[in-house]
Amino acid sequence: MINGAHVIVYSTSPELDRAFLRDVLGLPHVDVGHGWLIFALPPAEVACHPSESNGRHELYFMCDDVRAFVARMRDLGVACTEPDDQGWGVLSTLTLPGGGEVGVYEPRHARPPQIVAVEPSGAARKRTTKRAVKKAAKKAATKSKKKAAAKAPVRSVKPAAKRATATKAAKAAGKASTKKSKRTAKKARRS
Repeated sequence: MINGAHVIVYSTSPELDRAFLRDVLGLPHVDVGHGWLIFALPPAEVACHPSESNGRHELYFMCDDVRAFVARMRDLGVACTEPDDQGWGVLSTLTLPGGGEVGVYEPRHARPPQIVAVEPSGAARKRTTKRAVKKAAKKAATKSKKKAAAKAPVRSVKPAAKRATATKAAKAAGKASTKKSKRTAKKARRS
């Protein structure tokens, strides 16, 4: 099932906004190449609100004390709107260096329990992966055998008497070769 969310902030100055998220908000990140940073986020929520049109999405950062957050941002020269008590939370809007805006609020509404994705340890991950690979291989082999069996021509079965004769002949040949081997071994010892 779902184990996370990837949020995209579109910007005319993505480099500035990436630097802001990294240096000012201090979000942990990875560089996936060419300075393209992907940031970790704290636990998240999603809500569906009524709208006149589809396709509109908003991003809000949440904090424990929006007034303290706004004061800190203003000390750093970051533009924020005056905190506004909406009842469900205290809301402010932060202006990113690229010109976009992001909501920041102190929630006062009920919050859902957070999903915690626990990654297995290295050994457990290897076992899980090996198990999954073996299971997939076994499933593929079974499927392959079933397909082959369905395509294979039907073999005629020898009558029981012919099978018995063939078995007796094979046993006799095996005994003869064993006797020959013993004779050869005796001759070799005598020499």
